[in-house]
Amino acid sequence: MAIAASVQSYLDREGAAYDTIEHEHTRDSNHTAQAARVPGDQLAKCVVLEDDSGYLMTVLPSTHKVDLGELHRALKRNLGLASEPELVELFKDCEPGALPPLGAVYGMQMILDDSLADLPDIYFEAGDHLVLVHMRNGEFMRLMASVPRRRISYRI
Repeated sequence: MAIAASVQSYLDREGAAYDTIEHEHTRDSNHTAQAARVPGDQLAKCVVLEDDSGYLMTVLPSTHKVDLGELHRALKRNLGLASEPELVELFKDCEPGALPPLGAVYGMQMILDDSLADLPDIYFEAGDHLVLVHMRNGEFMRLMASVPRRRISYRI
């Protein structure tokens, strides 16, 4: 596999400047950062939450965990983790656990953790466990221009 078709189409349509990094197959974002030799703080992961209002894609560094309490207070929503079967259905062109943090591709509302804003580079899963997308932070933030930002995570 490589970049998920819907992700590739979105990046091309947006004229995004990026490259890819291949790495050995990994089981989670911490191992992905190590295998690809990229800083874990710069590897953006997504955690999909849900409630009666629908899904919400949170985007945060792989070294962090979503602060559900902060999200509850800030958004006045009672969010919980989306189930694995739901994620498989939502991200049909991606391997489980290799979800690209691009809500626009999958028709999902998003919120971005503030800690990603000041990093030089951003890396993220391309839809499988073998390839990362890499782009300069300014380019990533251009793609995220309409996405709300706040501190939604804490370091683990």
